[in-house]
Amino acid sequence: MTSSPSVDFVSGDAGNSGALPPLSRIAHLSDALRQASERVRLVCFDVDGVLTDGGVYLGATRSPDGEAPRPFEFKRYDIQDGLGMAMLRESGLTLAIITGRVSESVAMRARELRIPHCIQDPEARKLPALQRLCADLGLTLADVAFVGDDLPDLGVMREVGLPVAVGNAVPEIRRVAALQLNAGGGHGAVREFAEWLLKARGTWDDAVERYVQSRSVMKERSGQPQMEHTQ
Repeated sequence: MTSSPSVDFVSGDAGNSGALPPLSRIAHLSDALRQASERVRLVCFDVDGVLTDGGVYLGATRSPDGEAPRPFEFKRYDIQDGLGMAMLRESGLTLAIITGRVSESVAMRARELRIPHCIQDPEARKLPALQRLCADLGLTLADVAFVGDDLPDLGVMREVGLPVAVGNAVPEIRRVAALQLNAGGGHGAVREFAEWLLKARGTWDDAVERYVQSRSVMKERSGQPQMEHTQ
């Protein structure tokens, strides 16, 4: 079993039961947690319950020519989460999605956010998948932050350098998390973590300025100058 560095649990104000401290107090992080945040090179996310609220919309369409119904699946993603992930990527961190449910929606979201590693394993063997990814990238599990919420994430979170629980995580996940977020999955948890990590590393202000500058550049499109504003 690969051992990860010991990381102190983050506590907020007294009596706050381990909630994430306000970002204005980021300077008061423990040395162990700050070191873990600075070591991170790969940030991995679960999907259902982390990038989404855990809900899945299932249905089927029936064509008029009598063909078999075509199933479809919808998930809801948070736009601010997406921007937070883009800022992590633009800050030089490698991003990955590791999920135990196969969905074209996830593949679409990964492409949209330019996430290079999207692993969908229907048997939810997340730790072996992450180990293979780390080997391919020349990293160790101690270089990884993983954001999870439920039991399929437990094996991974016991091993990585920075295990993170969203606000709706089950007790078993919260117990092993070095960091607990306030926001729930699909409702800003990923954005909260992105801001926390970049602030802990002292790069948040630079990331904001870099984003603002990148969205303030005039581009020529079809012969007409337009302000770029897409995420």
